[in-house]
Formats: sequence, structure tokens, C-alpha cells
Amino acid sequence: MNFTIVRRIGYLAVAGLIFFSASCGDNQRDNLKIEGIDGPHIALHQDQILITTVFEKIKVDGGLRYNLPKFENSYIEVSPDLQSDGTLMAVNISINDLLGDLAEILDPQTLPGGRALPGVSGGSLPALAFTIKAWNNMTVYLGKDVFGIFYPFNLDIDGAIATFRFYIGDKKAGNISLVGKDNDGENSGVLLLLEMDATTKRLLRKRARKYGHRLN
Repeated sequence: MNFTIVRRIGYLAVAGLIFFSASCGDNQRDNLKIEGIDGPHIALHQDQILITTVFEKIKVDGGLRYNLPKFENSYIEVSPDLQSDGTLMAVNISINDLLGDLAEILDPQTLPGGRALPGVSGGSLPALAFTIKAWNNMTVYLGKDVFGIFYPFNLDIDGAIATFRFYIGDKKAGNISLVGKDNDGENSGVLLLLEMDATTKRLLRKRARKYGHRLN
């Protein structure tokens, strides 16, 4: 498949958190639009960070839910998208899992296939790689100051990795990268890396306590 890059309006307000805040109107910043994908879009739901993405050319017959290995309260749901012929993927990451000690026990990983993570010192982060139906070598990255997801996706570009800023409202929240195929013609996809500074973590801890989780 060929891909084109256009711009898309930043999406979804989440009141009360600087990192997840989105202003309305002229203060919104544009995010990358990738042909065949609507998203990722980010919101908070109680004590879960919800990352939703529609894959317009991937079809599933029914809904499935996958618990993330080693994450006690996090999961992924995939289902037919109601507004298109594609598939909606909802990644639900528990704040309790995100701010726990998983980063200390997960092994560092690069991009699938071995290339360095763009914009990351050393090129790797503690990560968990797994496979669900229609997405082989999906990866969740969980570093000290960054959190991210690699979505396997067929981008018809060879070798190149193009990185762009990712905004929530008018705030730069991290980077999104288009990862072309490697030398074996594999491992293309979309990488979303979100910044997790001290202020963000403090606000997320407050959010978790509100919903009954106590974090160190």
C-alpha cells in the first residue's frame, strides 16, 4: 500500500491533567494523518489511559479482548469499527501498571527486527513484545520517562523512519514515527512514544488514588 501524509486536528479533551489536556479551537495542534489509520487518539477513563486507533483496511469478524502479559490490570480490545469497514483497537493501560515496577523487570528492546528506537538514547527501552490476531510483534515500551506502543502495520516504504511531534491539544506529548520495512522487507509499522515527566507522573498518581489505587 502507498501512504500519504496529511494533517489532522488534535483530539479529545481530558480535564485536570497537563499531559492529557486538550484545548479547543485555535489552540489545537495538528497531528499526523496516516493513510489507512485513524488515530492514535488518547483519553483518560477513570484510572486507565485509553489509546484508540482504527485500522481501516484490517477486518475482524468479532470482538476479542487480550490481557497484556505481566500487566495486572491492562488489556487490549479489538472489534469491528461501527463507523467504517475496519477494526477498532482500544489499548487500556492501567495507571497502576504504568507507574509500578514493570520498567525494572522488563528486558530492554529495540524496534521489532533490531533497529534502534528513534529519539531514544541507547536505542532501546524496557518493553513487552506480544502477538494478537492480525498484529504480529506488537510492542509496549515502558521506560523511566517515556511510554509507548509499536503497532505493526504494512507501510510500503523501505528502510526509512520518519518521526513527527505528537500533540494532545496544544501540548507536545511525545513523538509518532512511521517505521519503514527493514532489510528483510518486514517489521514496518507506527511507533507512538509519549513523554512521562515528573509532573505527569504526579498527576497520574493523584488520578490513581482517586480510583482506589495506592502507588508508591
